[in-house]
Amino acid sequence: MKKEKYLLFFNKYFLIFASLKTTIMSKTNNFVFWALYVIAWIIFVGLCIEAGGLIVNFVFHLYNPEIIQNLYQKLDLMELYKSNSSAFYNVYSFILIISILKAVLFYTVISLMHKMNLTKPFSDFVAKKISLVSYYALSIGLLSYIAQQVVKNLSHRSFVPDNLNQFLGDSEAFIFMGAVIYIIAEIFKIGVKLQEENDLTV
Repeated sequence: MKKEKYLLFFNKYFLIFASLKTTIMSKTNNFVFWALYVIAWIIFVGLCIEAGGLIVNFVFHLYNPEIIQNLYQKLDLMELYKSNSSAFYNVYSFILIISILKAVLFYTVISLMHKMNLTKPFSDFVAKKISLVSYYALSIGLLSYIAQQVVKNLSHRSFVPDNLNQFLGDSEAFIFMGAVIYIIAEIFKIGVKLQEENDLTV
């Protein structure tokens, strides 16, 4: 009788501890999730400012190049513009498209995190958004790689500033990230199908 009493006592407190641990873990996960959500917003705002600065920089290249050194984005391609205007437009097109795609990528991440249900993460919406993020990352990586090759060829014939590559992004990192996220998206699609089958059987 005494043994059963002790077993019931330990069982009761073990269940309380397990429940408390689950609650703490859930709150920790929610805190981390919302912290990442805030960080994603900060990065998105920063990328929008960067893209906006590059657009302003491009306009001043065409209409008032003297002010370029005073702008937020100090990317001076006037020498390239004077020596080869078509190359200037090509390079700047890559820069603008890449910077805008980065902002769009993080907006997609924000919209995913905003509507994602942590208690039931496997859904068509989440799978589609993750796929979209992978496509954007791969696109940025491929465009960045092409742009870097174009700039490399131009550097033999025209003046190219040293800070140009920082606006083209890391092609290898984005391609790798896009490939990994694409695999995660495919896993989520399988998870959605399994969840739907499970719901039907229940």
